[in-house]
Amino acid sequence: MRSELGLLVSRTSCSWHYINMGEVKPPIGDCELLRAAREDAEAFGEFYCRHVVSVERWIRRQTPDAATAADLTAETFAQALVGLARFRGTNDEAARAWLFGIARNLLRRYRRRGCVESATVRKLGLVLDHDVDELDRAERGIDAAAHAEELAFAVQSLPDAQQQALKLRVVDELEYDQAAILMGTSEQNARARVSRALKTLSQRLQGVSR
Repeated sequence: MRSELGLLVSRTSCSWHYINMGEVKPPIGDCELLRAAREDAEAFGEFYCRHVVSVERWIRRQTPDAATAADLTAETFAQALVGLARFRGTNDEAARAWLFGIARNLLRRYRRRGCVESATVRKLGLVLDHDVDELDRAERGIDAAAHAEELAFAVQSLPDAQQQALKLRVVDELEYDQAAILMGTSEQNARARVSRALKTLSQRLQGVSR
Protein backbone atom coordinates (compact mmCIF):
# COMPACT_ATOMS: atom_id res chain seq x y z
CA MET A 1 0.00 0.00 0.00
CA ARG A 2 2.71 2.49 0.95
CA SER A 3 4.52 2.46 -2.40
CA GLU A 4 1.28 3.08 -4.26
CA LEU A 5 0.27 6.20 -2.36
CA GLY A 6 1.57 8.73 -4.89
CA LEU A 7 -0.41 7.05 -7.66
CA LEU A 8 -3.47 6.62 -5.48
CA VAL A 9 -3.92 10.21 -4.35
CA SER A 10 -3.63 11.58 -7.88
CA ARG A 11 -6.17 9.13 -9.32
CA THR A 12 -8.65 8.51 -6.52
CA SER A 13 -12.21 9.60 -7.22
CA CYS A 14 -12.53 10.93 -3.65
CA SER A 15 -15.82 9.09 -3.12
CA TRP A 16 -14.96 6.04 -1.04
CA HIS A 17 -18.02 4.06 0.03
CA TYR A 18 -18.99 0.76 1.57
CA ILE A 19 -20.82 -1.32 -1.01
CA ASN A 20 -23.05 -4.21 0.10
CA MET A 21 -25.29 -6.23 -2.24
CA GLY A 22 -25.39 -3.40 -4.75
CA GLU A 23 -26.30 -0.77 -2.15
CA VAL A 24 -24.01 2.26 -1.96
CA LYS A 25 -23.96 3.78 1.53
CA PRO A 26 -22.97 7.37 2.34
CA PRO A 27 -19.26 8.11 2.83
CA ILE A 28 -17.99 7.09 6.25
CA GLY A 29 -16.47 9.49 8.78
CA ASP A 30 -12.85 10.58 9.04
CA CYS A 31 -12.18 8.50 12.13
CA GLU A 32 -13.43 5.33 10.46
CA LEU A 33 -11.47 6.16 7.32
CA LEU A 34 -8.21 6.37 9.27
CA ARG A 35 -8.90 3.03 10.91
CA ALA A 36 -9.79 1.43 7.58
CA ALA A 37 -6.71 2.98 5.94
CA ARG A 38 -4.45 0.67 7.94
CA GLU A 39 -5.55 -2.07 5.55
CA ASP A 40 -7.13 -0.23 2.62
CA ALA A 41 -5.17 2.31 0.58
CA GLU A 42 -8.33 3.75 -0.97
CA ALA A 43 -9.57 4.77 2.47
CA PHE A 44 -6.50 6.92 2.99
CA GLY A 45 -6.92 8.32 -0.52
CA GLU A 46 -10.40 9.48 0.41
CA PHE A 47 -9.14 11.03 3.69
CA TYR A 48 -6.45 12.82 1.70
CA CYS A 49 -8.96 14.21 -0.79
CA ARG A 50 -11.22 15.49 1.96
CA HIS A 51 -8.52 17.48 3.74
CA VAL A 52 -5.61 18.27 1.42
CA VAL A 53 -7.00 21.64 0.30
CA SER A 54 -7.73 22.92 3.82
CA VAL A 55 -4.37 21.73 5.15
CA GLU A 56 -2.49 23.31 2.27
CA ARG A 57 -4.36 26.61 2.57
CA TRP A 58 -3.63 26.75 6.30
CA ILE A 59 0.07 26.04 5.79
CA ARG A 60 0.28 28.45 2.84
CA ARG A 61 -0.75 31.38 5.02
CA GLN A 62 2.25 30.74 7.25
CA THR A 63 4.95 30.03 4.68
CA PRO A 64 6.76 32.26 2.15
CA ASP A 65 5.61 30.58 -1.06
CA ALA A 66 3.30 27.99 -2.56
CA ALA A 67 6.09 25.49 -3.24
CA THR A 68 7.07 25.36 0.45
CA ALA A 69 3.42 24.93 1.43
CA ALA A 70 3.02 22.10 -1.07
CA ASP A 71 6.12 20.33 0.27
CA LEU A 72 4.95 20.65 3.88
CA THR A 73 1.47 19.45 2.95
CA ALA A 74 2.84 16.41 1.17
CA GLU A 75 5.04 15.57 4.17
CA THR A 76 2.04 16.00 6.48
CA PHE A 77 0.06 13.33 4.66
CA ALA A 78 3.09 11.10 4.23
CA GLN A 79 3.68 11.12 7.99
CA ALA A 80 -0.01 10.58 8.62
CA LEU A 81 0.09 7.50 6.42
CA VAL A 82 3.08 5.90 8.09
CA GLY A 83 1.70 6.83 11.52
CA LEU A 84 -1.80 5.40 11.10
CA ALA A 85 -1.20 2.82 13.81
CA ARG A 86 -0.60 5.64 16.31
CA PHE A 87 -3.99 7.24 15.76
CA ARG A 88 -6.16 6.58 18.81
CA GLY A 89 -9.00 9.02 18.24
CA THR A 90 -12.64 8.03 18.63
CA ASN A 91 -14.41 10.68 16.54
CA ASP A 92 -14.03 12.77 13.39
CA GLU A 93 -12.89 15.87 15.29
CA ALA A 94 -10.04 13.87 16.80
CA ALA A 95 -9.08 12.63 13.32
CA ARG A 96 -8.80 16.18 12.00
CA ALA A 97 -7.00 17.38 15.12
CA TRP A 98 -4.47 14.57 14.68
CA LEU A 99 -3.84 15.55 11.06
CA PHE A 100 -3.46 19.26 11.80
CA GLY A 101 -1.22 18.37 14.74
CA ILE A 102 1.20 16.73 12.32
CA ALA A 103 1.06 19.83 10.12
CA ARG A 104 1.75 22.13 13.08
CA ASN A 105 4.76 20.07 14.17
CA LEU A 106 6.24 20.12 10.66
CA LEU A 107 5.68 23.87 10.44
CA ARG A 108 7.52 24.40 13.74
CA ARG A 109 10.45 22.33 12.50
CA TYR A 110 10.50 24.26 9.24
CA ARG A 111 10.68 27.55 11.13
CA ARG A 112 13.49 26.30 13.36
CA ARG A 113 15.58 24.70 10.61
CA GLY A 114 14.71 26.89 7.65
CA CYS A 115 14.06 23.88 5.43
CA VAL A 116 11.24 21.42 4.82
CA GLU A 117 11.51 17.99 6.36
CA SER A 118 10.74 15.61 3.50
CA ALA A 119 12.27 12.22 4.31
CA THR A 120 8.91 10.47 4.59
CA VAL A 121 7.45 11.97 1.44
CA ARG A 122 10.54 10.94 -0.54
CA LYS A 123 10.24 7.41 0.80
CA LEU A 124 6.60 7.14 -0.23
CA GLY A 125 6.80 9.14 -3.46
CA LEU A 126 3.85 11.33 -2.53
CA VAL A 127 3.22 14.23 -4.92
CA LEU A 128 0.42 16.76 -4.50
CA ASP A 129 -1.89 16.96 -7.48
CA HIS A 130 -1.71 20.79 -7.61
CA ASP A 131 -0.33 23.35 -10.04
CA VAL A 132 2.03 25.49 -7.92
CA ASP A 133 2.05 28.35 -10.43
CA GLU A 134 -1.75 28.42 -10.48
CA LEU A 135 -1.83 28.47 -6.69
CA ASP A 136 0.63 31.38 -6.67
CA ARG A 137 -1.55 33.36 -9.07
CA ALA A 138 -4.61 32.74 -6.93
CA GLU A 139 -2.74 33.75 -3.78
CA ARG A 140 -1.56 37.00 -5.38
CA GLY A 141 -5.14 37.83 -6.29
CA ILE A 142 -6.34 37.17 -2.77
CA ASP A 143 -3.51 39.21 -1.27
CA ALA A 144 -4.23 42.17 -3.54
CA ALA A 145 -7.85 42.25 -2.45
CA ALA A 146 -7.06 41.70 1.22
CA HIS A 147 -4.55 44.54 1.35
CA ALA A 148 -7.00 47.30 0.51
CA GLU A 149 -6.09 50.04 2.97
CA GLU A 150 -9.46 50.51 4.64
CA LEU A 151 -10.15 46.82 5.04
CA ALA A 152 -6.66 46.10 6.36
CA PHE A 153 -7.00 48.87 8.96
CA ALA A 154 -10.41 47.61 10.05
CA VAL A 155 -9.19 44.02 10.39
CA GLN A 156 -6.15 45.08 12.40
CA SER A 157 -8.37 46.92 14.83
CA LEU A 158 -10.22 43.72 15.74
CA PRO A 159 -9.31 41.76 18.90
CA ASP A 160 -6.65 39.10 18.23
CA ALA A 161 -9.09 36.21 18.73
CA GLN A 162 -11.49 37.66 16.16
CA GLN A 163 -8.69 38.32 13.67
CA GLN A 164 -7.54 34.73 13.96
CA ALA A 165 -11.06 33.35 13.58
CA LEU A 166 -11.74 35.55 10.55
CA LYS A 167 -8.49 34.54 8.88
CA LEU A 168 -9.05 30.80 9.37
CA ARG A 169 -12.68 30.88 8.24
CA VAL A 170 -12.76 33.55 5.52
CA VAL A 171 -9.22 33.65 4.14
CA ASP A 172 -8.09 30.05 4.68
CA GLU A 173 -11.66 28.80 4.05
CA LEU A 174 -11.56 26.23 6.84
CA GLU A 175 -14.74 24.72 8.20
CA TYR A 176 -15.74 25.96 11.65
CA ASP A 177 -14.78 22.70 13.35
CA GLN A 178 -11.31 22.83 11.79
CA ALA A 179 -10.85 26.48 12.75
CA ALA A 180 -11.94 25.67 16.31
CA ILE A 181 -9.30 22.97 16.58
CA LEU A 182 -6.54 25.34 15.49
CA MET A 183 -7.74 28.04 17.91
CA GLY A 184 -8.11 25.61 20.80
CA THR A 185 -11.77 26.45 21.36
CA SER A 186 -15.24 25.08 20.65
CA GLU A 187 -16.99 25.25 17.30
CA GLN A 188 -19.66 27.46 18.89
CA ASN A 189 -17.03 29.95 20.06
CA ALA A 190 -15.39 29.92 16.62
CA ARG A 191 -18.71 30.78 14.99
CA ALA A 192 -19.34 33.56 17.50
CA ARG A 193 -15.91 35.11 16.92
CA VAL A 194 -16.36 35.15 13.16
CA SER A 195 -19.86 36.58 13.47
CA ARG A 196 -18.71 39.39 15.77
CA ALA A 197 -15.74 40.15 13.53
CA LEU A 198 -17.87 40.39 10.39
CA LYS A 199 -20.43 42.59 12.13
CA THR A 200 -17.72 44.94 13.39
CA LEU A 201 -16.05 45.14 9.96
CA SER A 202 -19.38 45.87 8.28
CA GLN A 203 -20.10 48.70 10.70
CA ARG A 204 -16.65 50.25 10.44
CA LEU A 205 -16.46 50.05 6.68
CA GLN A 206 -19.83 51.77 6.44
CA GLY A 207 -18.64 54.51 8.78
CA VAL A 208 -20.91 53.42 11.63
CA SER A 209 -19.34 53.93 15.02
CA ARG A 210 -19.88 51.36 17.70
